[in-house]
Amino acid sequence: MILEVATLDVKPKQEQAFEAAFAEAQLIIASMRGYISHQLQKSIENPNRYILLVNWETLEDHTVGFRESAGYQEWRALLHHFYDPFPTVEHYASIIKNS
Repeated sequence: MILEVATLDVKPKQEQAFEAAFAEAQLIIASMRGYISHQLQKSIENPNRYILLVNWETLEDHTVGFRESAGYQEWRALLHHFYDPFPTVEHYASIIKNS
């Protein structure tokens, strides 16, 4: 399993609109091949910063399957205009798992 971690800085005063758009956009990502689960977390110290955590079966499910899909174009249209700067995205593999 791969964990995608995206740091999302939303333009000030657009947090509510972003959250509403994300509520719709999450249905797109959840329908993708290899998708396992996701969480959207909002910073307490910086109220226009979010992190998106997405679990994928493989790296390619995100980098190829999702990003090259028609669904990604919808995702972009719904969300990308909220970001400044554009999100940083990293992928992580589990090393130690506590059950």
